[in-house]
Amino acid sequence: MNKFLSLIAQTGAAVPFSGFIWLLTFAGFDQTFLMSSLYGVIGGAVMFFGLGNYLQKRFIEKHRLTKKEYKYIKKNLSEANEKINRLQKSLFSIRHIRSLKQRMELLRLVKNIQKLSTREPRRFFKAEQFYFSHLDSVLELSEKYAFLSSQPGKNRELEHSLYETQQTLKELTRVVEKDLNYILADDIDHLNFEIDVAKHSIKKLNDIPDETRRLK
Repeated sequence: MNKFLSLIAQTGAAVPFSGFIWLLTFAGFDQTFLMSSLYGVIGGAVMFFGLGNYLQKRFIEKHRLTKKEYKYIKKNLSEANEKINRLQKSLFSIRHIRSLKQRMELLRLVKNIQKLSTREPRRFFKAEQFYFSHLDSVLELSEKYAFLSSQPGKNRELEHSLYETQQTLKELTRVVEKDLNYILADDIDHLNFEIDVAKHSIKKLNDIPDETRRLK
């Protein structure tokens, strides 16, 4: 669920409702300005949080989740956000121009998985291996690589370790790409099915003589 849009909707409903309650109690029920303001704030808060709960419930039902499942997913996505922020910081701090493209690709893949899981939380279950294994490996290696590459003096052993780490990150990039493809597998199958149906329809249409089509 988009938190920003939800916040706008809640605020957009709560503010006028709060004003309506104030006006109703002040003019209609002859309350004091202070008491009317208090009722207005309470009414606005009820509308704000009530609408928030309603939107969340609709979102959960739309994605066929239970409250417990949504809470579990939300918690893990929040933890993943912190890890991704750390990952981005470490990847940008590495001063190795030749590996920049590969690092940006890794970050793009990671963010795409997070974006998909946030927008459609049911996808999280297909991405559990990424969240509970691969993301941690990528983060740990990236932070160690960033730390070691920032050291002023580099001997042969350190250079070898940096090279091995870089190669392992390349392999992990391919692993994360497979994670993303696995998450999108159902969408790809559905798209291929729709393409086959469309091609079949086009073929049938092309097989009909022009004269027959004009008669129809």
